[in-house]
Amino acid sequence: MSSYENYTQKSRNYDKTREPVGTEISVGCFAHAPVPLDQMVVLDAGCGTGNYSQAMLGYVGRIEAVDMNPGMLEVAAQKLAGARDEGRISFQSAQIDELPFEDEHFDGVMINQVLHHLPDDAPKGFPVHRRVFAEFARVLKPGGVLVVNTCSQEQLRHGYWHYSLIPEAADALRARYVPLDELAEILIDSGFAYRGRFAPVDAAIQGESYFDPRGPLTKEWRDGDSVWSLVAEDRLNRALSRIQNLDERGELEAYMARNDALRPQIGQATILFASRE
Repeated sequence: MSSYENYTQKSRNYDKTREPVGTEISVGCFAHAPVPLDQMVVLDAGCGTGNYSQAMLGYVGRIEAVDMNPGMLEVAAQKLAGARDEGRISFQSAQIDELPFEDEHFDGVMINQVLHHLPDDAPKGFPVHRRVFAEFARVLKPGGVLVVNTCSQEQLRHGYWHYSLIPEAADALRARYVPLDELAEILIDSGFAYRGRFAPVDAAIQGESYFDPRGPLTKEWRDGDSVWSLVAEDRLNRALSRIQNLDERGELEAYMARNDALRPQIGQATILFASRE
């Protein structure tokens, strides 16, 4: 469960803007597992509303999805009811650092845009992240593949045009993301062979909705990016007023384009690929 965001409230709006970015990269990583892709049993750790599970079901054999938020699990179960009835996916309420599965149970594990929600401590070396990855290593079979969908510090600085409107919240969010080089070291310490990282530069996490310069004015749009949960009410009001003022002056589109200039080069998300040794 997120340590700072109320997903029980946001679960109904979440799917209105979110996209499962990097699916093709994740599929390519899973293809390196010891078993054929269509026979793989994959854990979706922190499945949310099931966007990534839904995208992966066309490629892997079966998915076991876990999340701690009942609202998210309810949406996911409704959306994927057909696949659940066919036995191709199951849902459980569980913590990702204490999984209810036996050792060496999975051929693959994926965790998508979840790690920044962990209540961790950077000065102490991110101990919660370490517990999570040790648990993934425990439930993965030897040679099993781990796919981590996260964001780089550069992406968080320059990949989201609206973060310039809420700089304090953007800084707070960035502090929750482990730098990628340090994350790779944690993976190695946890018993993984680190294979590399890839950025789907042509994908926006909020899909086409991301390109709506007036999007932040609506709660539904803001519910698609957890940074808004870190915005104080007075800062939110100032940000929304700024958008309205820019719009009235006919400068909003130019403002968005200027602050979105680097995104097509760096993307918004990064996929880390590792395998259990």
